[in-house]
Amino acid sequence: MENLTLVQQITIMVIPLIFAITVHEVAHGWVANQFGDPTAKMMGRLTLNPIKHIDPIGTLLVPGILFYLGGFIFGWAKPVPITWQNLKNPRRDMALVALAGPTANLIMAILWGFIMKISLLLPPNLETLQMVLILMAKAGIMLNVVLMVLNLIPIPPLDGSRILSSLVSPRASNFLHQIEPYGFIILVILLTTGVLAKIMTPIIYLAIYWIKLLLNL
Repeated sequence: MENLTLVQQITIMVIPLIFAITVHEVAHGWVANQFGDPTAKMMGRLTLNPIKHIDPIGTLLVPGILFYLGGFIFGWAKPVPITWQNLKNPRRDMALVALAGPTANLIMAILWGFIMKISLLLPPNLETLQMVLILMAKAGIMLNVVLMVLNLIPIPPLDGSRILSSLVSPRASNFLHQIEPYGFIILVILLTTGVLAKIMTPIIYLAIYWIKLLLNL
């Protein structure tokens, strides 16, 4: 990537990032719909059209700044609306709805791994295409694994907190809901102090290692 211009690097990163964030949100809405909550479907959010999901700050500005600074790249989309009262078994189903996002990112990371594997088999006369696909696949694997690991951290409003909330006592669950307004501030502090990277980096590289091992890359 260091041999590419900034515009080329951004072009390589944009497609995997938009897919990673968009499919993550669609997965939440799709699973919620399966368990009785059609809110996301009625609001037109069960679509892969990125325009429906893009958050100008979380999808474009924050990842762009982090990429330019060479930092830990992550972002977010507009949250898919979930009406938990519509769910058949709200406590259990909310955990499954929350888990759907990180699971979608894991599946996409594996799919990008397949794209990389196929790209390595392209003939020499398609060297430029091969290079672009390999770089995009590497970005796709990394971004999806980062989003998966990040979202599994049990800090509100991340998916991990929804999962944990469904597993702990009602009192502990209420505590998680109470600290949710401060969740973003907590994440920013963890990010700027480097604590977030120290927690996530070993897990990210372990996950990437297992994906490459699975696909024999």
